[in-house]
Amino acid sequence: MSAALKYTRVLLKLSGEALQGEDDFGINAGALSSIADQITEVVGLKVGLSMAVVIGGGNIFRGQTLAAAGLKRTTGDYMGMLGTLINALALQESLESKGLEARVLSALRVAEVAEPYIRRRAIRHLEKGRVVIFAAGTGNPFFTTDTAAVLRAVEIGADIVLKATKVDGVYDSDPLVNPKARFFPELTYMEVIENRLKVMDTTAITLAMENKLPIHVFNLFEYGNIKRVLARQKVGTLVTG
Repeated sequence: MSAALKYTRVLLKLSGEALQGEDDFGINAGALSSIADQITEVVGLKVGLSMAVVIGGGNIFRGQTLAAAGLKRTTGDYMGMLGTLINALALQESLESKGLEARVLSALRVAEVAEPYIRRRAIRHLEKGRVVIFAAGTGNPFFTTDTAAVLRAVEIGADIVLKATKVDGVYDSDPLVNPKARFFPELTYMEVIENRLKVMDTTAITLAMENKLPIHVFNLFEYGNIKRVLARQKVGTLVTG
């Protein structure tokens, strides 16, 4: 247990690509295990620290991609939601193998493999020390899992959204392409919107701004960064009002 952690309830936003690791598609066992290890590390650090997770499905299916090829956007988005469910089940299994209790709550009804999303049920699981994994986004097409992450964070009363990425934080351009890209250690919601910075989509940022919900963007692939962010060390980019 550690007194260093500054939050009591957090929501971790993972992209589907985080689970594919170095692979081109699907779920990489090593990447999945590493993410589960980092979550296990922080949930076990402090009595009362509760964590929820929203996970994308881009490693399995992207509705927008096939929509460009003629598939209806609504159909593609629902298929993408099912991709997030596959990822959520994989993460649940990995967390449980490491000794944590985890529950998958889905915005789509899939009673055989996940509980339906009910706000009070989710909060109750968190109060019992379980990691809650939200699957299927908001349950509606045209809304991203970024928006779902902020929405669920507000609903469960999270202190902050942790936005996991593959870079060190927010830059004015892609640092993997432009070595002179400018890094921002701190930003306001309006700076993100006005400069069209790639933190989350505008709907997600606006919802966070209206509810004064901080977003911390960080590099998931540097092991231990979840713990560092929770301790408010100088890691990544903090977006606030």
